[in-house]
Amino acid sequence: MAQPWQTIDRVDSADGLLELRKRGERDFLILINGRVLMNSSANRSELALGERACKPVAVHPRPRVLIGGLGMGLTLRAALDALPASAQIVVAELNPATVTWCRGPLAGLTNHAVDDPRVSVVIDDVSAVIAKTTKVGADKFDAIIIDLYEGPHAKTDAKNDPFYGSRALEQTAAALSGGGIFAVWGENPDAAFEKRLAAAGFIVERLRPGRGGMRHVVYMAKRAGKQEKTR
Repeated sequence: MAQPWQTIDRVDSADGLLELRKRGERDFLILINGRVLMNSSANRSELALGERACKPVAVHPRPRVLIGGLGMGLTLRAALDALPASAQIVVAELNPATVTWCRGPLAGLTNHAVDDPRVSVVIDDVSAVIAKTTKVGADKFDAIIIDLYEGPHAKTDAKNDPFYGSRALEQTAAALSGGGIFAVWGENPDAAFEKRLAAAGFIVERLRPGRGGMRHVVYMAKRAGKQEKTR
């Protein structure tokens, strides 16, 4: 008989009640207002997101990566595993409780990824971090990974959404180094988002990691160089 889920912490957030639940030794859920955001046993798309975004930039002498959204730290772990010791990863997370969970009850899932010396965590909106990176003299990122719940969808504001709208995508392109990677997690494919990526100068690849069951979407968008064309 399956063990019941137990709530081990809950905090108020801007989006509602955020909860961490546990069952057994390694089964965890993160919920918002009772809706499951993350499940520690269903993570193939998060792992693919971190790995596929970072492998192309791992050849750089000192790759610099931004991850928007910490969650359970699984995307971060996959990114770390794909990057060299010289890499720098900045994680932008809005809720300090999530960082505390990743350093506490969730730490064993990721081999203490948050405490890796390559990682720095900022309590900030990832869109604000991207905006700062577009300023003159700021260091660009070689990869930007957005791992937020829902992702782009049909009701996304095509122009003004802070992560997936056309204005935001132009800023993201400006925050990336030449040939940089913009990787995005989504629940389902969004053709309109793909068109906005192309319009912002990205070469777009849509992935559906795994086989069978719920197959979420991972977008890999490469900032086109001078000799490349979007498609």
